[in-house]
Amino acid sequence: MAYLKWVATAAMVAAAQLAAAQGQTSANVTHEPGKATASAMHKVTATIEKIDADTRTVTLKRHDGKMVDVELGEKVRNFDQLKVGDVVTMTYKEALTLSLKKGGGGAASMQETPQVERAASGAKPGGMVGREVKVMADVVAVDKKTQTVTLKGPEGGTMDLRVEDPAQLASVQVGDQVEAVYTEAFAVSVKPAQHK
Repeated sequence: MAYLKWVATAAMVAAAQLAAAQGQTSANVTHEPGKATASAMHKVTATIEKIDADTRTVTLKRHDGKMVDVELGEKVRNFDQLKVGDVVTMTYKEALTLSLKKGGGGAASMQETPQVERAASGAKPGGMVGREVKVMADVVAVDKKTQTVTLKGPEGGTMDLRVEDPAQLASVQVGDQVEAVYTEAFAVSVKPAQHK
């Protein structure tokens, strides 16, 4: 668990440092009776301009021309595989799926599952850190006038969820349950420079 916290911290620092860089962003929303999903992805690439092996610091050049220094701790495998000119790609993905469980019957619950992948020994540095959170909540009120459904979570807290689609709202009743599955992942990959 300590490794996961370290990786998550390192990933968030790197993401924050490159957040201002222009990248590719996409978002998607889908729905069907009793189910809706919203997902988004942001991808940023940068080029390694300088490597300081003594401090394990890599200087990245963003697409906007700005330089960003990122310190890579001892836990980052294969530091010696990095080369000036390599292309670093960082991808952040998140998704939320809400599913209606007619009639309920299960217990309200929450479960969080961490996910970590590291580069293999001898390969270019990279990896992924993420998590999946599943929550089962009880429908305790439906207000068609305000188009809201009140959900009660496993710890007794409630929240109002606005349902824009009247057909979706019409199928929700007190006693039903809603399962929410939230996933997020931050991945880093490194590819050798393309020589012309």
